[in-house]
This record gives sequence, structure tokens and C-alpha cells, in this order.
Amino acid sequence: MGKTADMKIEQWGNGLAIRIPSELVRSAHFTLGQSIQLSLHASGVMMTPTGAPKLTLAHKLAMFDPEVHGGEFMLTLSANQ
Repeated sequence: MGKTADMKIEQWGNGLAIRIPSELVRSAHFTLGQSIQLSLHASGVMMTPTGAPKLTLAHKLAMFDPEVHGGEFMLTLSANQ
């Protein structure tokens, strides 16, 4: 399947909580404040992100299309200036 982690359910205020290890957070593309949906299945609980994931610079650059953004350019300074 994918990455897994053995976690312990802890008390957090009047509720219960688990901490998601950073490796799983990165793999699942979770971001701070992102909405998730918990659903109960016969095999266990599934956690699914429902909010839009935060795009990395690499994702943004991959979506750049010069045809769409034809009049835009990035000013770069040469080392001689």
C-alpha cells in the first residue's frame, strides 16, 4: 500500500487526537488548517483531505504555460549590473 505509522490516541482538551508524523503529512500533501473528512469503513477509519492542497513552487512552475501568459516575463539581473 503506502506509508504507515503506529500512533497512540491522546487526550486533547475534551476530545481525542492523534499526531500525524511529518513524513505522512508530506506524502499525503496535508497542510496546516486544511479540512479533512473522516469516514468509518469495515476495515477501519479513512482520512481524506477535502480542501485544496497547498501548491509548491515546483507545482506552480509546472503549470506555467507561456501561451496563456504570453505577455508576462520575469526580470532577471545580470551579474554585471
